[in-house]
Amino acid sequence: MIGDLVKIRRVTESDSKAITEIYNHYVATSLVTFEETQLTESAMSERIRLISSKYPYLVTEYKNEVVAYAYANEWKSRSAYRFTVETSIYVKNGFEGRGIGFGLYTELLKETQRAGFKHLIGGITMPNDSSIRLHESLGYEKVGVFHNVGFKFNQWADVGYWEKRFD
Repeated sequence: MIGDLVKIRRVTESDSKAITEIYNHYVATSLVTFEETQLTESAMSERIRLISSKYPYLVTEYKNEVVAYAYANEWKSRSAYRFTVETSIYVKNGFEGRGIGFGLYTELLKETQRAGFKHLIGGITMPNDSSIRLHESLGYEKVGVFHNVGFKFNQWADVGYWEKRFD
């Protein structure tokens, strides 16, 4: 069973290669991210270092291979937003639909709450039924859609926003 072979842990510097590969798949093939140029491992390593120094950042290993990662990051830079973070998750191509994302995101939410954050924002390029199901299954509620805010692969894309609050 896949659950017996899965381990969720904090990110380390040595995860940057696997995370870069997971992310670059989405950069090259989908609208999940609006980034249009694939990242180098060193650029991703720097992002990981910056984000994980302030916010929860987790990976899922399956048979000792990183197959998913999730993190919280700054929502906006103004100090009044200091209790609000944006959450993101990426699952390696071929590992979707196995419950890996749900387990990882569940742990990220626990870590985020323990860190004292009160409000989580999830941005989802539309349409993306699996991401919507994941967020809503964990208590996120849809708050709105920005229409045609991203342009990638010669097409416009909407982004929906979901929020989760820890009261």
